[in-house]
Amino acid sequence: MTNEKPELKYDNTVEGIFLQRNNRFTAEVMIGNVREAVHVKNTGRLKDLLVPNAKVILQRNSNPNRTTGYDLISVYKSELEWVNIDSLAPNVLVKQYLEPLYDVVKPEHKYGDSRFDFYMEKGEEKYLMEVKGCTLAENPKKGIGYFPDAPTERGVKHLNELINAAREGYHCTIAFVIQMNGIHYVFPNDAIQPEFGQALVRAAKAGVEIVYHTCRVEADSIRITGTMGDTSRYMKA
Repeated sequence: MTNEKPELKYDNTVEGIFLQRNNRFTAEVMIGNVREAVHVKNTGRLKDLLVPNAKVILQRNSNPNRTTGYDLISVYKSELEWVNIDSLAPNVLVKQYLEPLYDVVKPEHKYGDSRFDFYMEKGEEKYLMEVKGCTLAENPKKGIGYFPDAPTERGVKHLNELINAAREGYHCTIAFVIQMNGIHYVFPNDAIQPEFGQALVRAAKAGVEIVYHTCRVEADSIRITGTMGDTSRYMKA
């Protein structure tokens, strides 16, 4: 087993100033003296992060078929420093985390009516894991993040499927990758979608493990720094 922490580093990065979000997928950013349309690698609302004049980091994209030449990967917020908003980053990091621990690690595994982020095996035991990235912290000083930042029927469906899988003998986990500095816990965002929090309680009581991966985020990198379980808190609800 390696002692190295899972890490994702971005190359070909440049700093910019956020201007406005056009839709779920694109935004306007000033890079130097040039106004650029860029791809937003996260379809969440990100209202607390993507505000006018926020400092952002973008990665140049060399794909000639792309309509945008840059991907927006991180945003600076004074209370949190850099926040990674790349929705692909959590799975990249968790895959690195899992590979030394299991005999088999298979991404994008179909079970029931859902496709889970990871299927694993260790000996004769079988595991399913769904990964969620957390980018919302209403009060960073308390060290608490919230999920989701927009309604997610898919997230509720995944929890219900994990409950079914746990009853069939799978070891099931929902893992939150906290893409912010100084945040150690993730609470369900009942103001946005109480159904997700209710499903999380049902999942914990059915034996689904709830895990947080804390991270260190820099302008052009994100690294898992610690992992903790929090299932027992939901068992008491």
